[in-house]
Amino acid sequence: MEAFRNKTLGQIVTEDHRAATLMAKYRLDFCCKGKRTLETACDEQHISVEELMKELEALSVTQDTGTSFENMSNSQLISHILVKHHLYVKTESPQLLYFLQKIASKHGERHPELIGLQETFATLKNELEEHMEKEETILFPRLKEMTKESYPPIPGNFLAGPIQVMEAEHETAGRLMEEIRRLTNDYTPPEDACTTYRVAFQGLEAYEKDLHQHVHLENNILFPRAQVQA
Repeated sequence: MEAFRNKTLGQIVTEDHRAATLMAKYRLDFCCKGKRTLETACDEQHISVEELMKELEALSVTQDTGTSFENMSNSQLISHILVKHHLYVKTESPQLLYFLQKIASKHGERHPELIGLQETFATLKNELEEHMEKEETILFPRLKEMTKESYPPIPGNFLAGPIQVMEAEHETAGRLMEEIRRLTNDYTPPEDACTTYRVAFQGLEAYEKDLHQHVHLENNILFPRAQVQA
């Protein structure tokens, strides 16, 4: 059990993707802030590291039949990110923004925080769309090219520069998502919320979970491995 204490959040989730559910339960950011050790992260959030380690230990002894992202090649992992996460963002973002605009218009007078929520999500949507375009047109093609045997030696900044930009943009998206969680009171709709209101909050919570997994795969698996291979 003690083995978990000094592992980073990113390492823990990389070794067993099911741990992401526990991280979400305790609101531990394993993607943008995945380089913190479990003990440090728990101290910051005033969480009992001993209790969380017990849950992680219990999880580790159960069978996992899910996908092992560590065993995927870079090309396979990129394909997974594009199909699972990029497509999700492109599909869900316009629908969620429409819902948020609708409830802000209808309920904004009684719940003024909805105005800020709509604006924050619109900013996040734009940030992610620009971010994904850079990945799809610049970084991911470079990573795939590197897998070819005939690929020539690369300069040091060929990957380092784009990866630094992507990680900084992940940080920005993470901060915006934290603000969305605050504005929604942890995705808890008020008693007078209509169906669209409740669906929007459920959608935002699912959006956050997908974003955390998306960023984790890049920050903690794909990017470090690509830099080592370069």
